[in-house]
Amino acid sequence: MRILISVILGLAILGGAFFLFQNLSDSKKAPVKQNGKSVNAVFVTPAENLDLPIMIETNGTIKAQERIELYTEVQGVLLQGKKPFKPGQRYKKGELLLAMDSKEFYSSLLSQRSNLYNSIVTIMPDLKFDLPESFDQWQKYLDEFDINQNLKPLPAALNEKEKYFINAKQIVATYYNIKNLEERLQKYQITAPFSGILTEALVDPGTLVRTGQKLGSLINPSVFELEANINSDYLDYLRVGKRVTVTDLAGEKRWTGFVKRVNGIIDPTTQTVQAFIQISGAGLTEGMFLEAEVTAQTESNVLEIDRSLLTADNSVFVVHSDTVLVKKPVEVVNFTDKRAMIRGLENGELMLSKPLPGAFDGMIVSITNQE
Repeated sequence: MRILISVILGLAILGGAFFLFQNLSDSKKAPVKQNGKSVNAVFVTPAENLDLPIMIETNGTIKAQERIELYTEVQGVLLQGKKPFKPGQRYKKGELLLAMDSKEFYSSLLSQRSNLYNSIVTIMPDLKFDLPESFDQWQKYLDEFDINQNLKPLPAALNEKEKYFINAKQIVATYYNIKNLEERLQKYQITAPFSGILTEALVDPGTLVRTGQKLGSLINPSVFELEANINSDYLDYLRVGKRVTVTDLAGEKRWTGFVKRVNGIIDPTTQTVQAFIQISGAGLTEGMFLEAEVTAQTESNVLEIDRSLLTADNSVFVVHSDTVLVKKPVEVVNFTDKRAMIRGLENGELMLSKPLPGAFDGMIVSITNQE
């Protein structure tokens, strides 16, 4: 009896479950499919072909055209000058930069001059009796001899006999040894070869300066050079004297320069050539990073666009019938890291003025605004 009840109850549960499943299946409705296309908003601008110059763009840091590294050729204690030998100090051309104590060397020089004077005095009696025609000019030389002044040139020999006699007495050799000392004495003082500013000072007054030691650096802050690496494709357009426009990174300051020199070799690694641009003007400082533009040539019937609008296969997108995006191949005349110069669009064609991610040929678009 219990088994019969259990069987009937199980069948009733299965029947109810089947009935409930059928009701749930009948209540489901198929989702309504949305048929349509998404429309992307784009910004466009009408193409306007013009005659535009190709600009060669480059950049680099500027260096003073006139600069000198100061070294000493003699040894001595550095003396205190009228102006402190410090970076930023300005000097005029010919003005004393620094001086070293030369008293000991100068005393030695005076001694050598005195020896020469005595040597000439000792030959005067021989000249008077053996070479009377040469006596007067050597007597005049002695009368004008000043031990505290640089030596004057020796009298020229009137004949071979006088020449041999003077050389035998070692007078000519002594003369040139003294002239060498006079030249060396001048090296105890260093003067400015041009008007400029001291950018580096490595010694202080009172210190012992040794031969060959670097003392500092002097530059002329009025004329600078910008070393630019130009693509070798533009080598034909780089001419000495060609005008160049130079600006700072912010584009707020502008200077005009010219090509001073062009290197005669192309770097085999980068395929660039060095061009040196000379610039001058207010606001320039050694080490400034500047950008330069050199006009190469003028191209006719071209359009300059943002480089981001140019596709990898040298095409741009234009809008036809105000709704359809069309990919149009163009000729790339020139490009930089930011701009591209192209040819191939007709005047008035509406081209994208801002990149559209995922753009493709035939895409349906709507013009948001026309620039």
